[in-house]
Amino acid sequence: MHEGDVAPDVELADQTGAVRSLTSIAAGRRLVLFFYPAAMTHGCTKESCHFRDLGSDFEAAGAVRVGISMDTVDKQARFADANSLDYPLLSDRDGTVATAFGVKRALDILKVRRKTFVLDEDRRVLGIIGSEFNTDAHADRALEILASTPRRTTSG
Repeated sequence: MHEGDVAPDVELADQTGAVRSLTSIAAGRRLVLFFYPAAMTHGCTKESCHFRDLGSDFEAAGAVRVGISMDTVDKQARFADANSLDYPLLSDRDGTVATAFGVKRALDILKVRRKTFVLDEDRRVLGIIGSEFNTDAHADRALEILASTPRRTTSG
């Protein structure tokens, strides 16, 4: 996946077990999709909580946040509950979506690369953030990309 590509409209179960597509989650808004290696770990908790804490900024930017990992639905639910995460966490159990986005690791130790994709209203990739160690960079840089990219206007 590269800037300018159109991301696939994948369907995965969220932390409640409901199967959701990216299009249905976004509902005409921009989407910030961040992949993280493993729920309930230090770095992933820090990153996910930073996305949570900046929720009003993402809303003001017209964007929806979505986390995705290869963890089970149950683990995603525990992670969301333990950290009061107010956005969907998708379970890509077999790594199919991670592979489609080019973030699946060859070794299963960490499973996926920590990477964030900022998508426009048509799922076109506006920007990609990749930092394994600076977990705050993902949400911060996503907001910068959203601020520098005009929203699609609709005529009524």
